[in-house]
Amino acid sequence: MNNLGDASGAKGCEGGKRGPSDHGLSAVLLWSCPDKKGLVARISQFLYERGGNIIDLDEHVDRSDNTFFLRVEWDMRGFSVSPDKLNDAILPLACEYGARWTIRLNDKKRRLSIFVSKLGHCLQEILWRLELGEFEAEIPVIVSNHADLRPIAERYEIPFHVFPMTKENKEEVEAQQLTLLEREQVDTIVLARYMQILSPAFVKKYPERIVNIHHSFLPAFAGANPYGKAFDRGVKIIGATSHYVTDLLDEGPIIEQDIARVSHRDSLEDLIRKGRDLERLVLARGVQLHLEDRVLVHGRKTVVFG
Repeated sequence: MNNLGDASGAKGCEGGKRGPSDHGLSAVLLWSCPDKKGLVARISQFLYERGGNIIDLDEHVDRSDNTFFLRVEWDMRGFSVSPDKLNDAILPLACEYGARWTIRLNDKKRRLSIFVSKLGHCLQEILWRLELGEFEAEIPVIVSNHADLRPIAERYEIPFHVFPMTKENKEEVEAQQLTLLEREQVDTIVLARYMQILSPAFVKKYPERIVNIHHSFLPAFAGANPYGKAFDRGVKIIGATSHYVTDLLDEGPIIEQDIARVSHRDSLEDLIRKGRDLERLVLARGVQLHLEDRVLVHGRKTVVFG
């Protein structure tokens, strides 16, 4: 138990939780370590002594394995440590507590690549929110294994690259895709109903940086035509899950989920329509949480700071 704040919940700073800082350069620290008394005070003191003004602070303790989690964002104006020295400055403290940690500055937008196949609802949602200014990101390239969604990319003036894929050329195509992503300095990949399974070698290049969406019928309604199978069983709830991609198909750490109730009055077309609505909204929320550095992976689970 920490001596500041309620370790079972979240505490905001200066009027509660906020989104990314809108008044200049800020930094976000994501931190996890074995729980000890005084951790919040120690990290806060570290920032205070160097002139940091905390904008947002969230913390949690997983009592099942006694692990402490923290997300703290602070204003870098007047901070005595230069941005390029942040990692070096916090390293001794992290080593003292045996922490896993990352620091990211808000000076550069994340660069996303959207992977799609033939269905455009998730892609449309992401591009719309980007256009509205809801995402602090850039999309330098859209990748697909089909040309169907090229008109959407052209409408938003985003380069669209088609990589036809078969079992025989999968390794070669993924190598070409990775070359493209490296050239475009892509930070995060969003699978917006991309109907291909990424190889372990591909996933390894972007650990905890590939966000996927799937319907929550898995594994009960796995395979082709899941909504048809669910309709035949008369389900009462449908859902969608956004998660990070790992080598375990559709079993990566969950970022966001949601459900909608259905009834005997709903047709198969109703289920598909409601399912697509859930998919696009849940994926968008998962992407936003990732962009705002609000997700900490802990084994097969996540801690999501809302």
